[in-house]
Amino acid sequence: MPTKVDFSTLNLQDALDLAILIEKESEERYLWFADIIGDNYPGDAASFFTMMARNEKIHGDDLRERRTALFSDAPSRLNANMIDDIEAPDLSKPRAQMSPGLAYDVAMESEIKAYNFFNEASIGIQDQSVRKLFEELRDEELGHQELLVKQKANYSEQDESDHEQHDIDTPSL
Repeated sequence: MPTKVDFSTLNLQDALDLAILIEKESEERYLWFADIIGDNYPGDAASFFTMMARNEKIHGDDLRERRTALFSDAPSRLNANMIDDIEAPDLSKPRAQMSPGLAYDVAMESEIKAYNFFNEASIGIQDQSVRKLFEELRDEELGHQELLVKQKANYSEQDESDHEQHDIDTPSL
């Protein structure tokens, strides 16, 4: 698990903060992908990544509201340097002339990665409220996968040339 967080010490506030950071990282990564690929036509890969960024933002906003309702403005003990690519798509994924179908594959891979993270992390957590939250987040990631499967019908089969395209130079965020 790519994180510098000791799960055994997490309380519910920390767990919500971690989930918010994960959603923010994913949102920013998708926006960055959309930016470097560039808009080519309506419904292209950049449009798909922008849609994914909006979805991540909505999920993050929901978690923030929940956190604020429970813990007001209590300071977080966690920061973005403590996580890395838990749900965010891999930096090497964007391609020149990327099809929406390949963008879909990148998003599905990320949703599966997030599901696996929350599933594995919940196993060792002793705090029941944290475990329950992680199990809930795991199940939400499964729901996101199901929504993506339904969304896939909107995209034609990815062009084989996607696999032949060279990676875009992707400097660190």
